[in-house]
Amino acid sequence: MSEQIIIERADGVLTLTLNRPDKKNALTDAMYGALADALEASQDDPAIRVIAIRGEGELFCAGNDIGDFLAAAGGDITQANVFRFIRLLAQLAKPLIAGVQGPAVGIGTTMLLHCDYVILADDAKLSTPFVSLGLVPEAASSLLLPRRIGHPRAFAMLAMGEKVEASEAVQIGLANEVVSRAQLDQALRLAAARIAKLPPSATQATKALMQDKAEIDAKIVEEIVIFAERMKSPEATEAFAAFMEKRAPDFSKFS
Repeated sequence: MSEQIIIERADGVLTLTLNRPDKKNALTDAMYGALADALEASQDDPAIRVIAIRGEGELFCAGNDIGDFLAAAGGDITQANVFRFIRLLAQLAKPLIAGVQGPAVGIGTTMLLHCDYVILADDAKLSTPFVSLGLVPEAASSLLLPRRIGHPRAFAMLAMGEKVEASEAVQIGLANEVVSRAQLDQALRLAAARIAKLPPSATQATKALMQDKAEIDAKIVEEIVIFAERMKSPEATEAFAAFMEKRAPDFSKFS
């Protein structure tokens, strides 16, 4: 699976590239496992001072690979690598940054809430269409997103699936800057290099002071339990069937 997650280390920067452009960088359980392994290893590597996440191709990340996700749904989904990855995101001591182009869907957006610096290409669109799949938010987004942008805007994103374009994302505090698509990779490298030159212990201590990891982890666990229940719900069954059959879901029979 290493070819679908490219891992590069240079000058204090660990760069993780989602490299499944033919599938819109949709994440499989194996890809989550590779990401989680890399994040875990980075925390014990003194040579790594900052972690950067990017996506290859036309878009950053289309979220979960639905087919792979459905295959895992028959078992204990709470043990899936996706949730291991999510919990690691929230516990990282070292700075995490991201460069995002095109659509960032589901986890493609919620992982950004755990980043310390986010750069968007001018064609980026952030969306979290969990409810339309009969599910609930993950990655502590039900806590972090309302706190970041307010309840009304967060509800529009998390429940109604409304997209946020790059310029608005910066205005409401979901990202730091917008650059042209052609400048994205360079901007990400420059930001990573700038952070890598900072005093590492002071940088990590500052990050730790800015977040309540226990509160965030507790919310992640709460979401995981409800998410797993929702995966087996009639609403989710209808939503996923509609997705696979390329039709609109019909929720009219549910109350």
